[in-house]
Amino acid sequence: MSQKAQNSKQTESEVSYIRMANAIRALSMDAVEKAKSGHPGMPMGMADVATVLFTQYLNFDPKHPKWPNRDRFVLSAGHGSMLIYSLLYLTGYEDMTIDDIKNFRQLGAKTAGHPEYGHAEGIETTTGPLGQGIANAVGMALAERMLNARYPNAIDHYTYVIAGDGCLMEGISQEAISMAGHLRLNKLIVLWDDNKISIDGATDLATSENQLKRFEACGWDVKAINGHDFYAITEALAWAKMQDRPVMIACNTKIGYGAPTKAGSHNSHGSPLGAEEIKGAREFLKWEHKEFEVPADVLDSWREAGQRGGALYKDWQKNVEKLDATGRKEFERTYNGEIPNLAKLLEGAKKEFIEKKPGMATRNSSQKVLDVLTEALPELIGGSADLTGSVGTKTKNYKPVSARDYAGNYIHYGVREHAMQAAMNGITLHGGFIPYGGTFLVFSDYARPSIRLAALMGIRNVFVGTHDSIGLGEDGPTHQPVEHLASLRAIPNLLVLRPCDEIEVAESWEIALSHKTTPSVISLTRQNVPTIRTDFSENKTAKGGYIISEKKGAKATIIATGSEVSLAIEAQKKLDAEGIAVNVVSMPCTKLFDEQDAKYRASILGSGLRVAVEAAGGYGWEKYIGENGVFIGMNSFGASGPATELYKHFGITVENIVKQVKEKI
Repeated sequence: MSQKAQNSKQTESEVSYIRMANAIRALSMDAVEKAKSGHPGMPMGMADVATVLFTQYLNFDPKHPKWPNRDRFVLSAGHGSMLIYSLLYLTGYEDMTIDDIKNFRQLGAKTAGHPEYGHAEGIETTTGPLGQGIANAVGMALAERMLNARYPNAIDHYTYVIAGDGCLMEGISQEAISMAGHLRLNKLIVLWDDNKISIDGATDLATSENQLKRFEACGWDVKAINGHDFYAITEALAWAKMQDRPVMIACNTKIGYGAPTKAGSHNSHGSPLGAEEIKGAREFLKWEHKEFEVPADVLDSWREAGQRGGALYKDWQKNVEKLDATGRKEFERTYNGEIPNLAKLLEGAKKEFIEKKPGMATRNSSQKVLDVLTEALPELIGGSADLTGSVGTKTKNYKPVSARDYAGNYIHYGVREHAMQAAMNGITLHGGFIPYGGTFLVFSDYARPSIRLAALMGIRNVFVGTHDSIGLGEDGPTHQPVEHLASLRAIPNLLVLRPCDEIEVAESWEIALSHKTTPSVISLTRQNVPTIRTDFSENKTAKGGYIISEKKGAKATIIATGSEVSLAIEAQKKLDAEGIAVNVVSMPCTKLFDEQDAKYRASILGSGLRVAVEAAGGYGWEKYIGENGVFIGMNSFGASGPATELYKHFGITVENIVKQVKEKI
């Protein structure tokens, strides 16, 4: 072929790409305009990059949207949600129709203001809080490498991210890119929408970082391109796939590309363009079509691109068939998140706890439980935010994950609590693993946005929060959680479990791992607690609250959690000696208790005086103790000192419980 003919062919190809990209632009500005709300600028600016990615590089199959070996695409800049909605519709995902596009941002729509996991196929994660998507993607890319080490025939794919300036300003992005570079996640490619615009105006109002050097310093390969040059985009993506480190491509784009007066301006970022501006954009883009209309030839080109993955999916099926029967069964079990009977699995450990009555800290009994679980469940992936020796997440089956060996089962996240939880979210979303990660409970504040998103998405992972009260002692109030239990309990669809002894710890792990659509926080002590339970025939923790020690003719009920249950039982004994009968209720999980029927709840709480005991703030306990009840706990921050002295200082003692009950009765 002559150079002239080749240039002519390239020109025809470019014209086709331009029209395909303009379909994204038109749908995006039309949907935002109809909704009178949204962010048209980013989809219009990144349409060219997305077109090349989805037509040439991204391996996906709309007919098999949950195909395990699909490339993952994460729109970290979730405000530009019309980009992904347009792409899903254009490439032929069956559950994304033109009516869904027209229904953008309306109540009950799949096309929510920001992409939400579970609303439509092809949306890999919930994004919107900036930086979360890129951190989730690090978890996905890590999960891919770990699964590839175990099942090279079944898993070998890329994770692509479109991130904006806001994603890179958020602190979580630094934690995430540092971790990705350290682990050398070479199947991770970030496309930065380098448009130099934020809501307030030009980004130089607030930042002057050299992002290329920043990523490079974290161990990434980097490249800068014109984000509207189809050839440059194509070549950059081809180059990215050849690198042995994660890649960041800075795509210099014009936000709101095509808009006559608002392109390149923050005015196109977060509000509709307006009828006149859209008319001008249509003229500039040579888009002579009605609202929400995509011409047949353009739609056919997009649908053809969507069909590329069909052959790849069939090839993948053949590769999976190469696994032996046992390997294939295990791959399918773990990828689908199926787990065996946990109660039976932990039966031996529970028996040993009851027989030996070790009276250990619940962080230590949790470690004993994890010894059993990690041996039986290879999909269980542990980790901690640089507190491995303190939080009990390292087991006897410990094998670290590293850039040299992804076949391990333990991730050293470093002092990166937020990225740890966000990466755990990404690992869970990818499939194939159930992650758990630990730090001190007080540092759940650093991870809270990601914990909240796990609950919002309805995904299973476990946040282990140890040193869960003033009982941690000498580290003082900076490390003593006071408001954290109440704060975490306020998050919908989150289980907060605070076990009182080894049996409740085992039961808490059973519950956390059995809830496929709910994340969990397991709150554990630093200090030793006595073994209280003497049977395990029933998972009583699953009820949320139950009578752990009963007395006939009880005049009061003492409700406690975690380390304070043993104090309640000691107080019960003293009161019994004085002829005052009280019941003691262990309430390891208020959410699970609230889910029980009214009759059960009333039978547990009793009709007499109710006293709640928890070495934390009292917010929320009024729900259980009523107006005339008593709360014994914290009404201030803690202090530095030995745990036993702190409990006395703040009045969380057997003597005070007895005193309060006697006075009220």
